[in-house]
Amino acid sequence: MTLYTPSPAVAEALAAGRPVVALESTIITHGMPWPQNLEVARKVEDTVRSNGAEPATIAVIDGTLHVGLTDAQLEALAQTRGVAKLSRADMAVCMSQGRTGATTVAATMIAAELAGIAVFATGGIGGVHQGAENSFDISADLQELSQTAVTVIAAGAKAILDIPKTMEVLETLGVPVIAYGQDKIPAFWSRDAGLPAPLRMDTAAEIAGAHIMRGKLGLPGGQLVTNPIPVEAEIARETLAPIIARAAQDAADHGIAGKNVTPYLLQRIFELTEGRSLEANIALVLNNARLAAEIAQEMCKITK
Repeated sequence: MTLYTPSPAVAEALAAGRPVVALESTIITHGMPWPQNLEVARKVEDTVRSNGAEPATIAVIDGTLHVGLTDAQLEALAQTRGVAKLSRADMAVCMSQGRTGATTVAATMIAAELAGIAVFATGGIGGVHQGAENSFDISADLQELSQTAVTVIAAGAKAILDIPKTMEVLETLGVPVIAYGQDKIPAFWSRDAGLPAPLRMDTAAEIAGAHIMRGKLGLPGGQLVTNPIPVEAEIARETLAPIIARAAQDAADHGIAGKNVTPYLLQRIFELTEGRSLEANIALVLNNARLAAEIAQEMCKITK
């Protein structure tokens, strides 16, 4: 039984041993409206290609796990309504029922490892939500990083989360958290979360080498590479803090909970920043795609 279907371009790249970068699909179905979602998805894929790797956008379509989408599939997914948001818990159910679902960080990692893809570029990972000491709301992304051997390039945890607690959980789970090119952990839209980085690496080759060495040691799980948003696109932490606080209060006032919290907060912050948060989001995703392609190339050099 074939568990996934690669696109022709991804199948060719994997067979030839060329670098491939996995991409999630929730940014398409849950992150932006049509047609901007398609435009950004194409830009991210083009960025991966122009930096020497093949993009593999991952999604479940009518029960089939696709590792890499054709442009026609990408366009169709961008216009599909009622798409499920898949993580480890519900990915298999969606596939068995023949439904369509977009992959979160955790689900994308699972599919990438299944296909033999070691590098994944995203915007920001999930983590420990504010008030988790009462709600126990912690993203499955963190556990996935501890058990699935994929190096994830992100601009840190989403700024709406409790980043200190997120870092504590990652440390407990034994996940290497690497800051790229700086000594501080970035916070999604901001370059500095106010926390020192446990590890720092300044080149794609170093990151690739660490991933390969983890495999040789038999260590489970992957790596989290926190790549700071470009300076020109940054929204300072001091500017964001009161905006995030207001958005969180609005969510509480409206009884927003569970999986609905993150999309609500991101939309509210978009409104409160008059669209600036979305512009920053696009810039950081493209920046992460560039670095991911470089890391994928370096991994291919080591393993050939």
